[in-house]
Amino acid sequence: MEPDVSIETSCMIRVAVLPIADIHPHLFRDYAAMLLRHPIVSLSSISSFYTEHQKSPFTNQPWDSGRLRFNFILGGSPPSPWEDFQSNRKILAVIGICHCPSAPDLTSVAYQFNAACKSYSSALVQRCFAFCPGDSQLEEESYKGSNIVLFPPADQQTQEFHLQTMVQDIAASLLMEFEKWVLQAESGGTILKTPLDSQASLSSEEVIKAKKRRLARVQKTIGDYCLLAGSPVDANAHYTTALELTRLTGDFFWYAGAMEGSVCALVMDRLGQKDPVLEEEVKYRYNSVILHYRKSFIQDNAQRVSPISFELEATLKLARFLCRRELAKEVVELLTAAADGAKSLIDASDKLIIYVEIARLFGALGYHRKAAFFSRQVAQLYLQQDNKLAAISAMQVLAMTTKAYRVQSRASSEPYNDAGQTHADGGKIHQHSIVSLFESQWSTLQMVVLREILLSAVRAGDPLAAWSAAARLLRSYYPLITPAGQNGLASALVNSAERLPLGTRCGDPALPFVRLHSFPLHSSQVDIVKRNLAREDWWVGSAPSGPFIYTPFSKGEPNLSNKQELTWVVGEPVQVLVELANPCGFEMVVDSIYLSVHSGNLDAFPISVNLPPNSSRVVTLSGIPTKEGPVAIPGCIVHCFGVITEHFFKDVENLLIGATQGLVLSDPFRSCGAAKMKSVTIPNISVIPPLPLLVSHVVGGDGSVILYEGEIRDVWISLANAGTVPVEQAHISLLGKNQDSVVSVASDTLKSALPLKPGSEVTIPVTLKAWQLGMTDPDAAGSKGGPGTIGRQVKDGSSPMLLIHYAGPLTSSGEPQTGSVPPPGRRLVIPLNICVLQGLSFVKARLLSMEIPAHVGETYPKQLQMKSDGTEQADGSERQTDRFMKIDPYRGSWGLRFLELELSNPTDVVFETSVSVDMENHNDSESLSDGICAEFGDPKTRIDRDYTARVLIPLEHFKLPVLDGSFLVKGSTQLNGSTGGRSSSFSEKNIKAELNSSIKNLISRIKVRWQSGRNSSGELNIKDAIQAALQASIMDVLLPDPLTFGFRLAKTSIDDSAKLNSPKEADMQVNSSMSGGSIVAHEMTPMEVLVRNNTKENIRINLSIICKDVAGENCIEGDKATVLWEGVLSNISMEVPPLQEMRHVFSFYFLIPGEYTMLAAAVIDDANEVLRARARTISSDEPIFCRGPPFHVRVIGTA
Repeated sequence: MEPDVSIETSCMIRVAVLPIADIHPHLFRDYAAMLLRHPIVSLSSISSFYTEHQKSPFTNQPWDSGRLRFNFILGGSPPSPWEDFQSNRKILAVIGICHCPSAPDLTSVAYQFNAACKSYSSALVQRCFAFCPGDSQLEEESYKGSNIVLFPPADQQTQEFHLQTMVQDIAASLLMEFEKWVLQAESGGTILKTPLDSQASLSSEEVIKAKKRRLARVQKTIGDYCLLAGSPVDANAHYTTALELTRLTGDFFWYAGAMEGSVCALVMDRLGQKDPVLEEEVKYRYNSVILHYRKSFIQDNAQRVSPISFELEATLKLARFLCRRELAKEVVELLTAAADGAKSLIDASDKLIIYVEIARLFGALGYHRKAAFFSRQVAQLYLQQDNKLAAISAMQVLAMTTKAYRVQSRASSEPYNDAGQTHADGGKIHQHSIVSLFESQWSTLQMVVLREILLSAVRAGDPLAAWSAAARLLRSYYPLITPAGQNGLASALVNSAERLPLGTRCGDPALPFVRLHSFPLHSSQVDIVKRNLAREDWWVGSAPSGPFIYTPFSKGEPNLSNKQELTWVVGEPVQVLVELANPCGFEMVVDSIYLSVHSGNLDAFPISVNLPPNSSRVVTLSGIPTKEGPVAIPGCIVHCFGVITEHFFKDVENLLIGATQGLVLSDPFRSCGAAKMKSVTIPNISVIPPLPLLVSHVVGGDGSVILYEGEIRDVWISLANAGTVPVEQAHISLLGKNQDSVVSVASDTLKSALPLKPGSEVTIPVTLKAWQLGMTDPDAAGSKGGPGTIGRQVKDGSSPMLLIHYAGPLTSSGEPQTGSVPPPGRRLVIPLNICVLQGLSFVKARLLSMEIPAHVGETYPKQLQMKSDGTEQADGSERQTDRFMKIDPYRGSWGLRFLELELSNPTDVVFETSVSVDMENHNDSESLSDGICAEFGDPKTRIDRDYTARVLIPLEHFKLPVLDGSFLVKGSTQLNGSTGGRSSSFSEKNIKAELNSSIKNLISRIKVRWQSGRNSSGELNIKDAIQAALQASIMDVLLPDPLTFGFRLAKTSIDDSAKLNSPKEADMQVNSSMSGGSIVAHEMTPMEVLVRNNTKENIRINLSIICKDVAGENCIEGDKATVLWEGVLSNISMEVPPLQEMRHVFSFYFLIPGEYTMLAAAVIDDANEVLRARARTISSDEPIFCRGPPFHVRVIGTA
């Protein structure tokens, strides 16, 4: 059998193309390629070379449309025993190709060519084409007369034209030789035999039949030459005669051959045009051909030679003629019959050819799996031969089947193009793609195919093909391979790699499996922020890059790209996390793995990894961008098992999708125990020009700053420009919780250092103050601020952060270009890792007061002038001792008032506390206090660990001058009835605001500072505690009594008129508490009692005065009275005007020297709601009693 047979094969002239002399194979292929471009020569083009020596037997030669067809056979072929049966099997011409520079002796060339032609006795024309002859060879005469044709050196076009002319000459010569043969065959006794003819002697009857057979065979052969000569009409006439004669003689074999020739003549006469009528005729005739080939089978010759190969060839010729999808059913039936008939073939070469042709025809129909099956049969026949060339052929044939079996090498498939996907796809893969990629029911067959490829590659000595097959087998079917088999494949990979040069690359990856894990988040020190040049605060409105530029508010907007965007900077290291999996039972060493960058603008750094059996590992791959532009990272380059391969992320992603849908055998990552993770889409990565890069660290260590509550400390932060671009703009702001704990930041220090050149450094101080821990703070629950609380405080995110926005120059020249996008800036987040530990613990606060009775004297060192609004103004200067203790202008006694703070130390250190009250002088007439003292310092109080201490804070006197109903809860809304009006409401609001302001003012001036060791100091936050303590006693502390009483010596005699002049007419003189005056016994001493009304309404009272001795006994009444009096001391009725004073004059006569105490008391008649609210009465009938403070009287005896 012969390969590539078709109906048109019968009209093709076989020409052997032979290399002559020492011609290089590459040159021979080049020259032969020029020759192969002329397989068809029209009869009209050879008319100038054709000479009709006698009348041509081809009477119907179509000179206008006819053509000669050549079948150039490179290297020639051995003669066929069936040449007489089918003339197209003969080598009818021989063409030698010689390269003159390598064969300078043309005589030797002619000799070698003639020797080569002797093997082809059937050749009618011989020519030797000698290319590129030298000048001496062109002038040489010895070759003339031989068949050598010189092709002088010329350009490609000229040589091709010259070669075409020579082919036309050969065609004309062959045509003339065909004419001679036909004329001789018709007149001579040509004997034609085939291997089927019997060699036995013939009887007389058989001799007559043999003569008729000879005539039939001659007619059939003449028809063959007519076809070769391009005259199908003449050929059909001779075939018709041959058919009649062979039918009469029963020569079925030659009958079938003549019928085949007639079909070829019919097809060639139609010039390749097909129609249903022609197809039906061809099918009918070829069915007859197949039938008669089958009839010619002789059992006696079955062991020697059989016509079944011609039957199969006819079947293949018909199948090739009908081969198209519309007639697929008929073609498949023909091919199936041919495959069944191939089992009867004896010659393995014939089986090989039949399987090759069946595979090719199935492939032409699109039945790739059937084609792959028969291709494997071809490979099996090759593998049965124990030689290298057969193994190479088997490997090549099996390689053609890999696409049908879905195990093709990546090198033979379409190149991987990740960028080819549209943005709308978003990296998704469709269902039909997964099904076409993975068909798990083929696993066993696919493994067999790959194993056959591996064996054939090993036999063929192709280590790269063997490595590729072993890699595909191990990677795709490791779950079906035993551990011993896996180790064997690993050994095959290593052995194949040892025979390969270093650095060999293969398109098929082996292990490990590599998938994209994630892109690490940008550090807070390298965030990128877009610049808005229209604003001075250029960073406002721009979100940092994160690592991704994404906003959730754009979901409703049309978005052409589903991919996220990632920005990298030239010269700054970047990282990508990938996960490796080794699902096999052997330890694997990855010599190197690094990112695969197709864009060429990133330098990737390789790392080596060891993967134990059945394990996975996440590794970090890094690189440095080298220039601007987009970055494409489809996968990784892996050097493992001695060969460099590229692992694409998309391949593994498709594999995992197939695993989730049950289309592939196993998920290699889940089988290794890796966690299930979502698919990670490769973002759109772009590289921008270099930017400045600030790197921060805390001087003295980047650990947490441990502070006690209220502690104040300076922290120094160093900023260094680690980039290649200077910092020209910088702004510092605060971010996060507890921003109040940052007392000050030296922003001017940073701005003064601008521009901060690359490599430069600046240090800025930051003053911190520890905040107060709440009940829910993790550190507040810790015991004594142990080290275990540090991590909790830092982790909960309660520490503030410094936010620095900075940027470099707008352009390299320093001036922005019109329409250009400015380079972005950066955002540096510096967390101030503050660990606040519990310091001094505040237990409670309370207000303490003490009164010391005043002395009645004669001197008046201090004058208080009453003003019209009820306030008082001091006319003298207060002595230094009065800063803590002063006379109450309304009560007349010494007043001491303290704020007591109880502090506890639960820590392991010792604290020293000091209290300060800033008593600034208030000149404002509306001030509630009369503080006239400067700040004073209290001695330090030491508080040891696990101890408590009480700290007393002296307060200035700051009672309100007027008792107003607006301060009383019960009477605030009923004080003025329904006629208060807007002015009354406005006054009430003012007084309330004044009260609150007074409280806040007092609290703000009280400071409790502590110090522990040399460098730890701070301030205790007690504002809330003090306010709570004052609020609890606000009515007693701030509100005055309705009536206040005072005593003084009267310089004038007793006056019946008890009413004093108004404040505008005369100044009231009040005896100072430190006057030091004395009273002499046995003398009448005039005195007066002062009663002041601190309200805004008249008060009618019933006044009483008593005097007590040292023992506290009443000394003006009873039998043992020691004091005589003049005037009225009880039941004194008087009415005191609002905000004014009334006096009552009396005289005492002390009989015994000593210490006496004078008291004044009054019962208020018809008390209003204000007075009852101040007195906290329950019933409206309950009397209101007011008692004044005690006044001391010192009585001395006479000499």
